[in-house]
Amino acid sequence: MEKRKPDWLKVQYQDPKKIAKVKRLLNHLSLHTVCEEANCPNKMECFSKGTATFMVLGSVCTRNCKFCNVTKGEPEKVDPQEALHLAEAVEQLELRHVVVTTVTRDDLPDGGAAHFALIVQEIRKRSKVTIELLISDLQGSEEDLKTIVEQKPDIINHNLETVPSLYEKVRPMANYQQSLTLLQRVKKMDPNVFTKSGIMVGLGETEEQVLSLMKDLRQVDCDFLTIGQYLAPSKEHLDVVEYVHPDVFKRYEDMAYELGFKHVASAPFVRSSYNAENLRSVLDAEKHASPEA
Repeated sequence: MEKRKPDWLKVQYQDPKKIAKVKRLLNHLSLHTVCEEANCPNKMECFSKGTATFMVLGSVCTRNCKFCNVTKGEPEKVDPQEALHLAEAVEQLELRHVVVTTVTRDDLPDGGAAHFALIVQEIRKRSKVTIELLISDLQGSEEDLKTIVEQKPDIINHNLETVPSLYEKVRPMANYQQSLTLLQRVKKMDPNVFTKSGIMVGLGETEEQVLSLMKDLRQVDCDFLTIGQYLAPSKEHLDVVEYVHPDVFKRYEDMAYELGFKHVASAPFVRSSYNAENLRSVLDAEKHASPEA
C-alpha cells in the first residue's frame, strides 16, 4: 500500500511565465535538464527563478538505478554542439552558478570526461559563473577523472545516494567505495577544487548509518553535503519506506556541520542541485579566506 505524503511535502505554486521562458530557451538550444528528465519536485521553483541543472550526453542512461526516473536503455549519439549551446544558455539566463550533470555513459571510452572538459572551456569563454559538475563514477577511471579535474571546475559533485547496506537494492551497478575514492582523488589531484556529495533518505536507512556515511565523506575531505527525501517517481520504482520528519533533517544538518562540512542543505525537498546558486557566496567566502586569495 502506497504511503500518504505528509503536509510538509506539498509543492508551492510558481510563476508560469518565468517557467515558460526557461523551457523555450532549452528547447531552442536542444538542451536537456535533470529537472525534467528526473521529474524533480523542485523544477517549477527553479525554473521560476530562471535556473536549471543541465543534463548532458543525452537523456538515456546506461545504468539501472532503482530510484531514478531518467530513461534507461540504448544511449544517444553525443551532440558535438552541446557544449556551445550550453554555454549560450548560461550566458542568456545570466546565471551566477551553473550545475552540469549527466546520464551515466558506460558505453563511451572515457565515460564522457572529454565532453565535460569541453563544456567547462566553452562556459569560461563566455561567462564568469562558478561551475559545478555532477559527474558519474567514470567506472573508477583515474585518468578520465583527471581530464575533468584539470579544467578546474569550482565544484565536483558525485553523489553516494544512499548508505552502503542499501546499494544492492538502490544502486546495483555502482560501488560505495569506488564513489568515495573518486571524491578522495579529486582532492589529491587539486585541493582547490571543492567536492560535494548527496544522499536520499527514507529508503530504510538508520540515523546511525547516515552518521557513518557522513564520517566517511569527511574522511575523504568532502566539503559540501545535500540530504533530501526519496520520492518514488512511479509504482515501478522503489517504495518509500519512510517520510522523514523535517526535525530529523535538521538533526542531520547539525551533525554534518559538527563533522566539519563547509555547507549543508538538509530538508525534504533538497536535491543535489537544489538552490545550488546559494553556494556562490560560500565559494566566494572560502576563496577570500584561503592563504592564496
